[in-house]
Amino acid sequence: MVTSSSLLQKIENGDVKSLARAITTVENELQGSMELLEKIKLRKVPLIGITGPPGAGKSSLVNALVHHLLKQNLKIGIVAVDPSSPFNFGSLLGDRIRLSAHFNDSNVFIRSMATRGSLGGLSEKIMEVTDVMRAFPFDYIFIETVGVGQSEVEIAGLADTTVVVMVPEAGDEIQTMKAGLMEIADIFVVNKSDRADADRFVKNLRTLAASTMTEAWVIPVVKTVATSDEGIDELLQQIAQHSNISFSNSRKIMLLAEKAWRIIRQERMKDISKKMLLDALQQEQLEEGFNLYRFVKRFL
Repeated sequence: MVTSSSLLQKIENGDVKSLARAITTVENELQGSMELLEKIKLRKVPLIGITGPPGAGKSSLVNALVHHLLKQNLKIGIVAVDPSSPFNFGSLLGDRIRLSAHFNDSNVFIRSMATRGSLGGLSEKIMEVTDVMRAFPFDYIFIETVGVGQSEVEIAGLADTTVVVMVPEAGDEIQTMKAGLMEIADIFVVNKSDRADADRFVKNLRTLAASTMTEAWVIPVVKTVATSDEGIDELLQQIAQHSNISFSNSRKIMLLAEKAWRIIRQERMKDISKKMLLDALQQEQLEEGFNLYRFVKRFL
């Protein structure tokens, strides 16, 4: 039987099969998952979040970034989060198709995850999975979200650098962005910048970004055409520059607090199943004077 310590030792030594096995263990809460997580030694590796609306070219951008980094013989980890069906939690896992050019490269590890009903654009187990990946000797880890335009605060809290990808056609929406994306973006990318009105959109976006500047960082706006590798070098320079700046990430602390609360709740609820509640409620809710709060109190 493989122990969590021996599994982690293999992961730290760069064994891909052990990494895949560990991710499956924590993602599905299999036996030994908590013990594994408790023993992880996190390496300092840049964690880059890629988010933005559907059709912005996020997967193409990740593909181009990985292509450039591989020229430096770096090891890259990619977590591609795909939307799930709200009915059966199944996922198309389409990002594997778009990143297929790197399937057989030994320096690239690609893991697709389904959101499984999580509302923040990320899978509920994303923190655990990225923690496992940070035990592996990667040089960069990329997380691509589903880009559903929901609460993307999760990616901002999880990633060291959050890249928000947009397209020139989003120009009409720029005035409504400040309250949402401006709060989470560390770098803006205007992809497909060879399209009409791209320069005007970039100018307006830079004006808006300048209004949120701090002493430590001014949000850059990088023009790219991911399919032809244009602007990718500049984007990598901005990512590297941002990764070298030490920030007080209050968003990350908030995410950690939320995660700690979820883990504690999950542990305390482990003896209570929804099926058990359903079975009990099936009869009791028909009784005269049924009170949900008195019902719940029995389980507290």
